Amino acid sequence: MIPNSSIQRFGAEGGTGTGGQHLPFSSAVEAGGFLYVSGQTPMRDGEVVEGGIVTQSQLAIDNCFAIMDKAGYSAADVIHVTVILTDARYFQSFNKVFKENFGENPPARICSVCDLVVDCKVEVGVVCYKTP
Repeated sequence: MIPNSSIQRFGAEGGTGTGGQHLPFSSAVEAGGFLYVSGQTPMRDGEVVEGGIVTQSQLAIDNCFAIMDKAGYSAADVIHVTVILTDARYFQSFNKVFKENFGENPPARICSVCDLVVDCKVEVGVVCYKTP
């Protein structure tokens, strides 16, 4: 199969998850001015960083921002955020972190509560857009 040249993949070699597990997906994919960032958890070097919901939320968002930066996007380009919390009681604390990061021009968002495959409190994915 010939790859589509108008699609750019970032981190297509995959990352490293907990226990050294290979993650078989791109960290982000850009197509037609959109950047889709895979869900990020509060991990550094393949391990979950311990801490409360505020600490974990900030790190998950920071991980998204680091991927976006490599692709040439900024927080101002974020148009949609998907948030998964493991406990509904984290909602207000997450909202405070969200507001600190997205300010007066917040993107659209969905937030749900469910179990995660990684033992952490939050996962965050973003969609960005810049005119091609």
